[in-house]
Amino acid sequence: MSGMNENPLDLLPEVLLAASAVFGLLLGAWLPRRRQWLVAALAAAACTGGVVAAAIAAAEPVETAFGGAFALDTVTAAGRIVILGATLLVIALAMPWTHAHPRETEFYVLLQLASAGALMLAGAQDLLLLAAGYLLASVPAYALAGFRKDGPGTEAALKYYVVGALLGVLMLTGITVLLAAGRSTSYTALRTGLAEAPPGLVAVGALAVLSGVLFKAGGVPGHFWVPDAVQGSPAPVAAFLTVVPKVGALAAFYRLGAVPLADAGLPWADLVAVLAVASMTLGNLAAFFQQDVKRLLAYSTISQVGYLLLPVAVVGRTDLDQKALLYYLAGYALTNVGAFSVVCALPGADTIDDYRGLARAHPALLASLVVCLLGLLGTPPTAVFLGKLEVFSAAVDGGYAWLAVVAAVNTAASLFYYLRWIGPAFLARGTGGDVRTSRTASVIAYGAATGSVVLGLLGGAVLAVLGGPIVR
Repeated sequence: MSGMNENPLDLLPEVLLAASAVFGLLLGAWLPRRRQWLVAALAAAACTGGVVAAAIAAAEPVETAFGGAFALDTVTAAGRIVILGATLLVIALAMPWTHAHPRETEFYVLLQLASAGALMLAGAQDLLLLAAGYLLASVPAYALAGFRKDGPGTEAALKYYVVGALLGVLMLTGITVLLAAGRSTSYTALRTGLAEAPPGLVAVGALAVLSGVLFKAGGVPGHFWVPDAVQGSPAPVAAFLTVVPKVGALAAFYRLGAVPLADAGLPWADLVAVLAVASMTLGNLAAFFQQDVKRLLAYSTISQVGYLLLPVAVVGRTDLDQKALLYYLAGYALTNVGAFSVVCALPGADTIDDYRGLARAHPALLASLVVCLLGLLGTPPTAVFLGKLEVFSAAVDGGYAWLAVVAAVNTAASLFYYLRWIGPAFLARGTGGDVRTSRTASVIAYGAATGSVVLGLLGGAVLAVLGGPIVR
């Protein structure tokens, strides 16, 4: 493992995204309005190049870059591929909606910067880089949430910003406390430093840092912004907010438990288990009564954080934790973007009742919705089914069988609200048959639904790759 590796090519996916954002901003200033789609094409090319670069880099030995601040390991590689892949799908979803928009260029620049922040979160091996990644993933996302400048959009952006600013300050305070306790911001140095520090000081600092990470993940107690921000945002932005920052944040959460806080003497497993139960239960209970489809998916995504926290709770207690988390993240990202693609494909259908008669009018679109919603539930042979199986196995193997039981009960309960959405689509013709559809979003919905099933079928091969070493 090399400590001082200063090769910028190690950060090629991140560099491509940042360079594309800067160049896109300059390009947009010169292009006529009808040609601004070239900025979106540039962003898509940067994401594609980043996925290829990340896949190639994944075969390299584990090391760190830039003084040990950024980890180049399996967690980073998987995070890069999922984040960039999801961003690419969101760009494709947004292109018809933003075409010839006065601020089309700004939309894609903000999208890329927020995505770059999520990449930094996934690979951060230093508390200062974690804070920088948090800010970069948050500030452009606030602007994206309020992009339409209408009433709901402004409310979405404001609530998102207020919660983010509060928990961001709390996170920076926690970083200061951990720096005082462990005498360093580097994860590797903190692992030994925090083991010898006063336990009370470490607990206060760790809780404050985790509150910021949970805000980005959209989990309890940092979840308050999720329903309003998702409902008030344009549908492509809602797809982005519920997937991309979440992947980066959960990778960061896992790394915090695996490295700096591993020997700190905190009741880590119990703490994360409580957060997991709170997230999945609150998300599911609140989703039961939703009529607005975006708000229903928003509460669904809070509950998904609960399941994703299972392998984080048992980090270091089992060999299944890392691959279970990374595989579930990939399956969740693909399936959730697929569900939002259906929402994008039917821009006039905002509530569950608006989907009445969809079976007769758009059967292929309904099939995609069924696959994605039952996929989020965890129905075989979708990717999330195998992901849930893996995270439940990791919890049991790590000595937290009760947590797996609670998660299984929550999964069964979530069937109710997914079926509440699917059911009316099979009823007699309603407004669902009259809603105009977006062809691009429909194609992405078909692709994501198919991809979710394919990833589930290829699960064994993918899981074998995700169990690689992590920088410690």
